[in-house]
Amino acid sequence: MHTVLSSSRASITIGPDQPFCIIGERINPTGRKKFQEQLRENDLSAIEVDVAQQIEGGAMMLDVNMGAPLVDEAKLLGEAVTLVQSITDVPLCIDSSVVEALEAGLAAYEGKALVNSVTMERERIDLILPLVKRYGAAVIALPNDEEAIPEDPQRRLELAKRLVGIATEEFGIPIADIVVDPLAMPIGADHTLALKTMDAIHLISTEIGVNTTLGASNVSFGMPDRHTLNAVFIPMAMQAGLTSAIMDARTAQIVTAVKAADLMRGNDEWGANWIAAHRAKQAAAQTAEAAKA
Repeated sequence: MHTVLSSSRASITIGPDQPFCIIGERINPTGRKKFQEQLRENDLSAIEVDVAQQIEGGAMMLDVNMGAPLVDEAKLLGEAVTLVQSITDVPLCIDSSVVEALEAGLAAYEGKALVNSVTMERERIDLILPLVKRYGAAVIALPNDEEAIPEDPQRRLELAKRLVGIATEEFGIPIADIVVDPLAMPIGADHTLALKTMDAIHLISTEIGVNTTLGASNVSFGMPDRHTLNAVFIPMAMQAGLTSAIMDARTAQIVTAVKAADLMRGNDEWGANWIAAHRAKQAAAQTAEAAKA
């Protein structure tokens, strides 16, 4: 199964036989007090720094979220999408829990976006999936219902099957345009949750056949040395069938682990990406040394 996403000038293919798709998570005001204050003043300048750092780090797509308190989220998301597309060619994931903001982001977008996200709540389905269909986008589907995120991997599989069925049969969305997020939950709350997420990834990948993604940083929330935990978790999830993740593309430790896993899993032909990344690091180090001289 291949999920193809595009900007106006470039495209990316997500699939089990493709290099793992790194979706940069940084353009999001959650937990960023200064960024939230800037957005309330309609100052989007920090986005340019976020884009540059994530692309330099290895992001192949960028998630864009403007969900800050006391802002006009629809207006900001449309403006942010336009700004990001003016400075990079990579495809975007348009991220909001506000339907009006999603529509503003999709209306501003040039290409085929990934929408983040739709859940099993019927009200959300009826609001979001028509937008996905109208704008020819792909969508991230979350297997949780009105009650809670189920811990049981089999229950997540059941909900994912139902949601994929509704999207394809009722709304005519191609199954290749549905990316399921099996839901990463923090191991600080329960040390078994990472294993349950990987079981869910495997079940969804093998029984439904769709591509998968995660808000990967969630797994280490509340724990010390989060970068190390994320750098271990994502390659393990890749082996279980994960094909993309919304993650910290600025942290070399995590991105390097992903690229190493790609090579070991046979998704980096002749090690070309690994070698290119190594040479880029060498060149950057040489430039930094020359600057000191």
